[in-house]
Amino acid sequence: ELSLPIGLTGQEVERLDTLIVQRVKVKKGAALYRAGDPLRSLYAVRIGAFKTSMLSVDGREQVTGFQIPGEMLGLDAISDDRHTCSAFALEDSEVCPLHYAQLEKLAQELPSLQHNMNKLLSREIVRDHSMLMMMGNMNSDERLAAFLLNLSQRLSIRGYSSRDFVLKMRREEIGSYLGLRLETICRGIAHLRDQGLVEICGRNVKVLNLDGLKQLVVGCHRQSPP
Repeated sequence: ELSLPIGLTGQEVERLDTLIVQRVKVKKGAALYRAGDPLRSLYAVRIGAFKTSMLSVDGREQVTGFQIPGEMLGLDAISDDRHTCSAFALEDSEVCPLHYAQLEKLAQELPSLQHNMNKLLSREIVRDHSMLMMMGNMNSDERLAAFLLNLSQRLSIRGYSSRDFVLKMRREEIGSYLGLRLETICRGIAHLRDQGLVEICGRNVKVLNLDGLKQLVVGCHRQSPP
């Protein structure tokens, strides 16, 4: 599931596997690491889901992302050797730690591994740019549609259903991530339902019109969100 082994030979994958010496279970609500902690490892999500977040100056939580199985946690610490955000399990989860110093050393010996690490970092930059675009150009319904579409696509890539899935995060956490109030999220869900795009019952999501959802995102209004 993890993208790091892509392009590696069987022998090189075996060398990468030697870095995974344990699996760490993280209980729902527990922190995998906190902002300010030194960089020790990157973490491959094996089971469960996580959110990353930061605290604003007034102490409010700002959600910065969600991670699902097959995705990496801890990339935020590479530039400064310390984590800039905290990571919390959204459900009982399990990760595979990759000791960063050992991973970096191995990447120097394996060009394909270094290439894949560069791609991971590049995706983080693209994700940040996409979030800036979303916050600047999309209205509330479009932001919610983009969020659901992105999650649908990420799940599909990893072999899960793109049309039927369960949200591991609370609506308040989605609102924090999208820069929207809880009541705006609830209205947005109703609007998408009324357009026949999705059906959301509790945390269960059924995408009724995937093409329509894509069209709403692609054809987003070029205006500042309300």
